[in-house]
Amino acid sequence: MALSKPNPRNHLHTRDIQCKGYQREDGLWDIEAEIIDTKTYSFDNVDRDGVAAGDPVHHMWVRLTLDDEMVVHKAEASTDASPYSICGDIVSSLEALEGLAIMPGWRRGVIKCLGGTKGCTHITDLLCGPVAVTAHQTIFAAKERRKSAKPGKKPPQINTCYAYAQNSDIVRRQWPDFYEEA
Repeated sequence: MALSKPNPRNHLHTRDIQCKGYQREDGLWDIEAEIIDTKTYSFDNVDRDGVAAGDPVHHMWVRLTLDDEMVVHKAEASTDASPYSICGDIVSSLEALEGLAIMPGWRRGVIKCLGGTKGCTHITDLLCGPVAVTAHQTIFAAKERRKSAKPGKKPPQINTCYAYAQNSDIVRRQWPDFYEEA
């Protein structure tokens, strides 16, 4: 463990998020995410007649089907467990994402379509963070392997993080034509 030794404490909550990227036979991509929240203690819940320790408070799924340009062709969600019986009623609202692209402005678009009372906070968080990152990790890596990037075109990863800063040693090594001194 790389973190410092913690002070004495009691474990109360666990959030597990798992994302997977798939290349489909039809040339499209499926990005799937699952979120499960559990508590280490039981608690009262009117809609579910209580939630036992270890049972999911939230258990939700998301799937986006994307093309090579990261445009959403299909968006769907499922709610297997939630604190309120009406939480799953909003899963059809994900259809509003169809036609959006995971590119700059993605978060803003997701919030516009699903923010506030139009969606579920947990599903929106999945889409804005882990799903978007998994899509990039899946699709860009596969496209790189296919050599689909056009020669002479600036790779989209440049300046997206510290390691890919245009003046980093990583960019100098991987894309020397796009390296720029600080």
